[in-house]
Amino acid sequence: MSCQISEERINKTIAFHGHSCPGLAIGIRAAELALQKFGNPSDKEIVAVVETDMCGVDAIQFLTGATMGKGNLIHRDYGKMAFSFFHKVTGEGFRAVLNPAARSDMDEEMSELSKKNSTGNATEDEIKRLGDLRSAAQTRLMTLPLAEMFVVTELQQGAPRPARVLQSLVCEHCGEKTMESRTRRFAGQTLCIPCFGKVEQKI
Repeated sequence: MSCQISEERINKTIAFHGHSCPGLAIGIRAAELALQKFGNPSDKEIVAVVETDMCGVDAIQFLTGATMGKGNLIHRDYGKMAFSFFHKVTGEGFRAVLNPAARSDMDEEMSELSKKNSTGNATEDEIKRLGDLRSAAQTRLMTLPLAEMFVVTELQQGAPRPARVLQSLVCEHCGEKTMESRTRRFAGQTLCIPCFGKVEQKI
């Protein structure tokens, strides 16, 4: 079944992100899955955990209302096309991983053409072919049934705990205040992470 989010909302999502692309389509469908499963929760009831920093994260933020500033959009830098959602009230949770078959067999050719295009070595025909492939991939991702789009696993552990407000400490090297949990100790000094990285070689 094609995406059930209204065309108006999709267009607003595209405007929020800045362009339309296959990556954004993946995020739109992931958000659609969460909204369907949880019955359109409010932005304070949902928690989203994303394992990528790709375009689709903007769609999840826009469509679910989860944001980093509210503490209910959490980024885990795993480089996976995987998204977990939790409903704070009901305790429900699930993890959705993009099914590799959802992207059909276009990925390898798209990847090669994208590399050539980014280095300025693609011909006009190759640039056109890349555009056609991206358009076809986007159409496929927006029309696949959600059951074919994602591999879904129900989660039992509940949503990640809310962020805590902690004391700020002054970095003894740069003098900038830093959240306590983000400081490091080195040679008897309290340092922020960037300053710690300048003196500690094993990171």
